[in-house]
Amino acid sequence: MNWTTAAPAVLENEHVLLQPITEEHRASLHALALDPNIWDYFVSRVDTDEDYTAFFDASLADQEAGRRVVFHITDQHTGRAAGSMSFGNMAEADRRLEIGWSWLGRDFRGQGVNRWAKFLMLQHAFETLQAERVEFKTDILNERARRALRNIGAVEEGTLRSFNYMPGGRRRDAIFYSVLRAEWPSVKEHLLAVPDAAHAATGA
Repeated sequence: MNWTTAAPAVLENEHVLLQPITEEHRASLHALALDPNIWDYFVSRVDTDEDYTAFFDASLADQEAGRRVVFHITDQHTGRAAGSMSFGNMAEADRRLEIGWSWLGRDFRGQGVNRWAKFLMLQHAFETLQAERVEFKTDILNERARRALRNIGAVEEGTLRSFNYMPGGRRRDAIFYSVLRAEWPSVKEHLLAVPDAAHAATGA
């Protein structure tokens, strides 16, 4: 099985629907993406319509080139577009990939959308792609994202100092988290068992 063809799958449960993005998703994400708070800890910003066009075009290009699998997230309870999340840095020979490039519209934060989207992506990574390691990274200053990662069961591994530039010129310290194949059964059990309200309270 080749990750290039197997990774971009439709993932779905009763809470969320994840579809590899296409041109048809451009309009549904547009209004969500113009919330400036989304981009506080992102490596790029979307402040204008022109920024969004460039951002979406880059997502399509990454997907078409096999650099990422970019998912459009639909909230199943409302039928509305909720945001996006990606597989990236896919090292198939080492059975390792990253889940990241994650953003949600204002109405969908703290509602369980992040938790269920990451659950489906972890499940796909470990049970279909047979990954050995799934990793995450975020800005060390992004306390909300760090809480959410701990809440889904990811293990904090350490900080890479001065990892990259951020908009405005700040050098970001990137903090890494991971879930390993041996840990997935207990992480899965935890995610399926904990009520949505508990995850919402901690940002997931």
